[in-house]
Amino acid sequence: MLIKVYGSAVFGVQATTIVVEVNVNKGIGYHLVGLPDNAIKESNYRIAAALQNNGYKIPGKKITINMAPADLRKEGSSYDLTLALGILAASNQIQSKDIGKYLIMGELSLDGGVQPIRGALPIAIKAQEDGFKGFILPKENAKEAGIVGDLEVYGVENIKEVIDYFDRGKLLEQTKVNTREEFFNCVNFPEFDFSDVKGQESIKRCMEIAAAGGHNIILIGPPGAGKTMLAKRLPSILPPMTLHEALETTKIHSVVGKVKNMGLMSQRPFRNPHHTISSAALVGGGSYPQPGEISLSHNGVLFLDELPEFERRVLEVMRQPMEDREVTISRAKFTVTYPSSFMLVASMNPSPGGYFNDPDAPVTSSPIEMQRYLGKISGPLLDRIDIHIEVTPVPFEKLSEERKGESSIEIRKRVIAARDMQTKRFSNLEHVHYNAQMNTKQIREFCVLDNASKELLKNAMDRLSLSARAYDRILKVARTIADLDTGKDISTNHISEAIQYRSLDREGWLG
Repeated sequence: MLIKVYGSAVFGVQATTIVVEVNVNKGIGYHLVGLPDNAIKESNYRIAAALQNNGYKIPGKKITINMAPADLRKEGSSYDLTLALGILAASNQIQSKDIGKYLIMGELSLDGGVQPIRGALPIAIKAQEDGFKGFILPKENAKEAGIVGDLEVYGVENIKEVIDYFDRGKLLEQTKVNTREEFFNCVNFPEFDFSDVKGQESIKRCMEIAAAGGHNIILIGPPGAGKTMLAKRLPSILPPMTLHEALETTKIHSVVGKVKNMGLMSQRPFRNPHHTISSAALVGGGSYPQPGEISLSHNGVLFLDELPEFERRVLEVMRQPMEDREVTISRAKFTVTYPSSFMLVASMNPSPGGYFNDPDAPVTSSPIEMQRYLGKISGPLLDRIDIHIEVTPVPFEKLSEERKGESSIEIRKRVIAARDMQTKRFSNLEHVHYNAQMNTKQIREFCVLDNASKELLKNAMDRLSLSARAYDRILKVARTIADLDTGKDISTNHISEAIQYRSLDREGWLG
């Protein structure tokens, strides 16, 4: 008897429906075709034990299973439940009347328990698009899949629940999630607040500008100056995610299995990979591509602490994704694209010893060591970072103050007001939402300078030998400073402040 059941495969952040054809006939054998990987090939052992421990069995006949489309590689153990239900239906052990109306996914334990899967959200979106009545999946993933409307989502803990549903009509509990209500009623209380930061007013100003325009920023200072503490507080002043951004972000984290027992992600991600990370782990890749840290940081912050300690080739692969705001990974038979629109926050010591330019500490590094250390960061990468700012240690008088600084909530209000101005400015542009996303044509249109500002910028370009890309970065930052001042035009004050935020372009830093 031939039965068709349905599963799904995830490529990039998109899902493809997989038709699992199960044919049980006279003879003996178990044949699984359709480009399954080793985890799927081993599924018959898990399925056999799970069925036996729940009063069923794999029939002693010839079983042929085709996973279509047959030229698309399938991977992972999440097809166990799909295959098991197909075998039971094809061998007449359970009723198969409505089984084709549901998309079924889940990994089986030997006792029949259903283990969580990856990519439940994109799979649920595809199931809804393809007109399936419902989606049966592990209970841990049910809330995640329940985000999708017009789709019945049933979370199960054991294969016996699914068997009883199809064979005996025993009802399953449907998971319902009011996405909009859950999202808009979510109150975010920041774990780290800028009110805890003593002193560092100029650095807080830089962080506010970076948040308001979505600019990349690098903090340069000696150990203990507070670079990591400041970076961890940046998400607390970023505008709340829109519903569309939350769906996008949840989708990516779903693919790597980081949304278990959760619904919609409402807080912007903050990723802090170690400097020993590989290029594949940072930008995504592998023999079977998975999103990397830059995609997991989508709509949030990627913090690279001690930037020169990262391998140079690892940092260089970030350059194109930082410009395109997406990363494309190509393999022989397919290509996947992951979004990667993130804010880069980097930190570094000014020298190998850590105390260059600190008047209270001796310089312990030779000029050659300094050049080698700073040379680990390429000029093109630095050009893609809009704001360079020096962080100096906080004096004791500031540290001992009991008065708290301005809170993240107050700073965030100004950031949101500036972002609202940018949203109106770019309302007719599809892929531009804030100043850092402007291309050269848009910079010329929205960053018009008067003669005095042009002369000031020209002198700075000549004196600092800035590149054309650095010129564009200064204009973008100046535009954001003007937005924070609620001004329409960019003035010389805005330009001069933006020029100050190019520390690593000054003589004495990179030679």
